[in-house]
Amino acid sequence: MDFPFSLFTFRFSLYPLSHTPILPHAQPQIHLHHTHPWDVTPKEAVAIQRELAPLVREEPLSEDIETVAGLDVSVRGDQVRAAVVVLRLPEIGVVDQAIWEGPVVFPYIPGLLSFREIPAILPALEKLKELPDVLMLDAQGIAHPRRFGLACHLGVLLDKPALGVGKSRLVGHHEEPDPMKGATADLLHQGDLIGRVVRTRENVKPVFVSYGHRCTLDDAVNLTLRLATKYKLPEPTRLAHRLSYRGVIT
Repeated sequence: MDFPFSLFTFRFSLYPLSHTPILPHAQPQIHLHHTHPWDVTPKEAVAIQRELAPLVREEPLSEDIETVAGLDVSVRGDQVRAAVVVLRLPEIGVVDQAIWEGPVVFPYIPGLLSFREIPAILPALEKLKELPDVLMLDAQGIAHPRRFGLACHLGVLLDKPALGVGKSRLVGHHEEPDPMKGATADLLHQGDLIGRVVRTRENVKPVFVSYGHRCTLDDAVNLTLRLATKYKLPEPTRLAHRLSYRGVIT
């Protein structure tokens, strides 16, 4: 069953009235394909991750992808700002962007980032003209202790293709990739291949790529390299990071 996000937020009282993201005239209407409470303890959050992790699907991306959204969240004090920037392929031009600001609803705990950031990301997505084809997050996908990072969590809730492009490693071990752009090394954890360490610029520190949902690892790596046109970070997450911290992308 699909769950409208506005009903979801009311049900679990995530936001005070002044921050409730009811956008009656906005498109798109966000529907959650799975639901759970967000006002939970860390122990309950871990249990939710373990319950939802089997729902992650690794499958090839569609060949007719037109839009990719970068998502990033910044926190200052007790306030959070979620930013989303949508780029159109093949020209890699910005076609939409949105910001949502509100209160922090969960503490910072490594491995539980989704419970801190998704309550801000969803209302930001509601402000877009339409949902993008792929979600690219400055976070982890299955490169996570429970194989359910932020990119997995958001992808499963929306049933949208999602991938994580992290600036740092959460778990696992790897060899150092060769120094040239496009070089990769496997990221391994407890005998599992959980991602790839990807060099997006020559002689620059790599990023950590993993699939989140409805995407393969090869697809995630190829899309990351395709969109890393000039800088270390691929354009969607680079611009989303700038928007979340500065409020502008220029």
